[in-house]
Formats: sequence, C-alpha cells, structure tokens
Amino acid sequence: MSTNRRSLTSVNPLVETRDVIAMKEKTGNLYESIAVVSRRANQISVTMKEELHRKLDEFTVHGDNLEEVHENKEQIEISRIYERMANAPLQALTEFNDDQIYYRKK
Repeated sequence: MSTNRRSLTSVNPLVETRDVIAMKEKTGNLYESIAVVSRRANQISVTMKEELHRKLDEFTVHGDNLEEVHENKEQIEISRIYERMANAPLQALTEFNDDQIYYRKK
C-alpha cells in the first residue's frame, strides 16, 4: 500500500453514501476493496496517533509532583485540530477512490 498522503484536513469529515459497485470494479471483488481500505485506514490511524503523541510530548513537563496539571492553550489547539480531521477510514476510502493507494495480490 502506498504512503502517498493527502493533506489530512482536505478530506470531508462527513459520512456520505458510497458507490459499492465502483469500489468492486477497482479490485474485482468488493470484499477485497474493503480489505485494502481497511489496511490503509489502520496505517493512517497509527501515523496520526504517533504524530499527535509526538506533538503533545513537546509540552510534557517531567516533574516530581504528579498532582500539578498544566493546561496549555497550544496543546488544546493541537488536540482540537486532530478532533476536526476526518477519521482514518474516511481518509483511506478517499485515497482508494482517488487511486492513491497502491495494492497488489500476493
């Protein structure tokens, strides 16, 4: 599968009906198409999670007092940006429909 990524914010976050016949025509089998999209969605999900944790770790303060909680406006804004993004399956499906995923049969 390809790692060619679109801008994460350019995918419509709203769910809409899809043409399953068109999905089937890309691989010859609807279930195979769904499996390709599913694997790519897992890749996107892992990548997004790693990026978010890496960005939030920049704000982590390693101190002795665990009771102190510091809320950082930048940290909250980063979290909100990721919440507004389309979820991984929608991103993967958009990439699949736009022929941006490379897949092959074993």
